[in-house]
Amino acid sequence: MIFRRVCPAAAVLALAVSSSLPFAPASAFASSSSAAAPSAAGTAWSVQRGADALRDAGVTGVAVRVDTPRGTVRAVSGVRSLEDRRPVPQDGPLRLGSTTKTFVATVVLQLVGEGRLSLDQTVEELLPGVVSGNGNDGRTVTVRDLLRHTSGLSDYVQDVFPDPGARTYFAHRWTSYRPDELVALAMRHQPGFPAGSGWAYSNTNYVLAGMIVEKVTGRTWQQQVHDRILRPLGLRDTTAEVTTPFLPDPHTTNHQQFAPDGPMVDTTIPYRPFDSGADGSMTGTARDLNRFFAALAGGRLLAPAELAALRDTVEVPGGGDHPAGTRDGLGVFLTPLSCGGAYLGHGGSGFGYVVRAATTTDGRRSVTVSAHSRSADPRTAERQEQALSELVDQALCRTT
Repeated sequence: MIFRRVCPAAAVLALAVSSSLPFAPASAFASSSSAAAPSAAGTAWSVQRGADALRDAGVTGVAVRVDTPRGTVRAVSGVRSLEDRRPVPQDGPLRLGSTTKTFVATVVLQLVGEGRLSLDQTVEELLPGVVSGNGNDGRTVTVRDLLRHTSGLSDYVQDVFPDPGARTYFAHRWTSYRPDELVALAMRHQPGFPAGSGWAYSNTNYVLAGMIVEKVTGRTWQQQVHDRILRPLGLRDTTAEVTTPFLPDPHTTNHQQFAPDGPMVDTTIPYRPFDSGADGSMTGTARDLNRFFAALAGGRLLAPAELAALRDTVEVPGGGDHPAGTRDGLGVFLTPLSCGGAYLGHGGSGFGYVVRAATTTDGRRSVTVSAHSRSADPRTAERQEQALSELVDQALCRTT
């Protein structure tokens, strides 16, 4: 799974019971599965089984949407909240987390196509003096390095959440940082490797990409995403301008377990230190995500040269959260399908949620899965990841 943020460590402090919701086993909300009937054939049956498998792996609430030339299939499983146990709403509002990065990368590539920017330009040329100190050198880091995580720059997340646990979440969830402040935090650390010589996921890369968009255009990355992507595609339920920390109804509650065997904590309110920038602040719906990724893969947002650049990938090291064989392009990951070929997509996560959006390389078949709880137990998290990966693979491999 493409986790946007680091999963809390097993030894973190648990939240006081008075501020949390009780943990409930999968069997406690198994009866709330809905959408496609179990007797349905083809894709609908496959998708519902996948949603139920995620629920059975311990995810409190699951929603899936698959869009194909033959129509749309939806499935939900689990409960909307551990408190009221209503069914999960279909196509409810979601935090998109790092899926925001794909929107930002698309804007950058459009600027490249317009001749206003080059992928080979360095950060120093565009943002003088911003990437420097402790071995960091903006003269060696290109725009391309930022978009496909080959910059070697430290991830600022470790600085804004240094003491993982529920206590830190509640103490600092309203704290906000300017983009330049987040980059400055990352500059306290040496780079992990010389730019272009390795790969490591770093949210700092996309904070810088957002700053570059504003420097080149004179307008914020949020405005550019709206004008260049959301409005032309009619994505009315997606926004880059987040004015409130609260999701509109009907939404599913996000639950984070901060310690193994600890309580499930309502974390629907985002952690603003890393949920407010170009690396992961957007909100939207599964319907809009599927439309966006289908349009991107289908060539509706980028000219052929820029679309080819987006798909120019590098190897992602094994042993991490990514399915075997995954490669990283410019704002998208390319992952092999069990039925042959591959899919383009990106995931996003924060405290209490995981979203994954993906499409076949021709954009004809798209899927978005949202899982509304995260476990602190490594074995449970691994089972949930496996179930999610299988669901995406099956949804895109089906021919019915």
